[in-house]
Amino acid sequence: MTAPSRSARTAARRPARRPGRRRPPRKRWGLRIAATVSVLLMTTSGVGHAMVSGVESGIDRVDAFQGMQNRPGGGEGLNFLVVGTDGRDKITKEEKEKYHLGGAPCHCTDTVMLVHLSAGRDRASVVSLPRDSYAEVPAHRDAATGRQRPRHAIKLNAAYAEGGPNLTVRTVEHMTGVHIDHYLEVDFTTFMRSVDAVGGVEICTVRPLKDSYTGLNLPAGKAQLNGGQALQYVRSRHIDGSADLGRMQRQQRFLASLIHKVTSSGVLMNPVRFKEVADTMLASVRADAGFDADDMVDLGQAMRGFSPSSSEFVSVPLAKDGVRLPGGGSTVRWDPARSRQLFQAVQDDRPFAVHRSKSAAKRPPATVVDVPPNQIRVHVDNGSGQHGLGRSAAKALHGAGFVAAGVPGTAPGDPLARTVISYDPRWDRSVRTLAAALPGAELRQAARQGPVLKVTVGADYKGLHPVRAEEPPAGSPGLAAITGDEAVCP
Repeated sequence: MTAPSRSARTAARRPARRPGRRRPPRKRWGLRIAATVSVLLMTTSGVGHAMVSGVESGIDRVDAFQGMQNRPGGGEGLNFLVVGTDGRDKITKEEKEKYHLGGAPCHCTDTVMLVHLSAGRDRASVVSLPRDSYAEVPAHRDAATGRQRPRHAIKLNAAYAEGGPNLTVRTVEHMTGVHIDHYLEVDFTTFMRSVDAVGGVEICTVRPLKDSYTGLNLPAGKAQLNGGQALQYVRSRHIDGSADLGRMQRQQRFLASLIHKVTSSGVLMNPVRFKEVADTMLASVRADAGFDADDMVDLGQAMRGFSPSSSEFVSVPLAKDGVRLPGGGSTVRWDPARSRQLFQAVQDDRPFAVHRSKSAAKRPPATVVDVPPNQIRVHVDNGSGQHGLGRSAAKALHGAGFVAAGVPGTAPGDPLARTVISYDPRWDRSVRTLAAALPGAELRQAARQGPVLKVTVGADYKGLHPVRAEEPPAGSPGLAAITGDEAVCP
């Protein structure tokens, strides 16, 4: 007898959809990203069907695919729609005050992410979908009024308010052309408790982050965040002009750091710790009925070696101008050509970030910097006494994106053992980027030198350390995909 295929087994064990009384919608807070890690945690442990079944039985269920027709064809791999919904009914008064969580909740999605697990289960691709994206929802019955509504334009995060998970899935499938296999919805409380359950998460930032709306106040450098602080970090969107784009990128970096913490702390290989953390993460998760213990075990068998370097993160490329909605309110519009290429890569199960080879992984990842190299002018002189070393350094700096200022020269005086960077104190942010590319160089202030930074190459020069900008300029429509190992603290 021929064994049934995996898809046939999945269909056979999925309960038939039947009419009945719907559960009243529950208010949820925008978790942002912990749901994704919950999935990865469950699927990478390999602790066995019995324990996973115990975890799976605690998940609240929602029928996100009821009555859906004319859906996109399924590609290779597995696609999850992960949403966080805004609802603050489950937090304490003290937490509301401490973490600036006052105000009335809205019945809408605060974060939407499309998570693709490759067919080989060796890569996870996370696509952030801006909540203010211009969307056209199909005809549907309004969840609040019960009235039938025709197709119309709204912001993406409002689809949940009008039609719940089902309309959210339908809208995302229509916008992306990607078939959604599973739906996950997570709340605020789960996020904080999940971070605390793994012992907190380390975050690195190249400049201080302060947001009076969320209460976030982080110094530059490394910081260990507990659950409440992590929530402030991923909620903040008033730090600078990048607004929601910057917030999505911080969410991606946090997700990469959380994956690193979970995969490197031994939680996945310890059945007792796994059960404790998974129970905490899944306490308030809602998922479609088809996401069951067998799926978790199957994935777990294939993903034991998952790590941050296996993940990649990107935000949907945006057009330069948005669209005003008929009833008021502005939206952001996806760049039609580049977003189509992105979602076609998801359908085709192709990576959209450059994943380093095993040999390349031995080299240090790029250091995240505040000022991009292409905004920094550098003049190079050779002070090493070694013929051609200055020109080699200048060529390497140009190749790394720094802007050449003049032709490389030869520094007067005795040969230098150590490379020197001289800079005008007014350009102190730029010099930190250059110093990251030339670790060990001596920094010398030179008042009134102007915007050009001067490098005098010493005998210690052995090449550049890679650097990259923390985030693109505000409003940048480009595609900026990174892998998880590029996002975690060095």
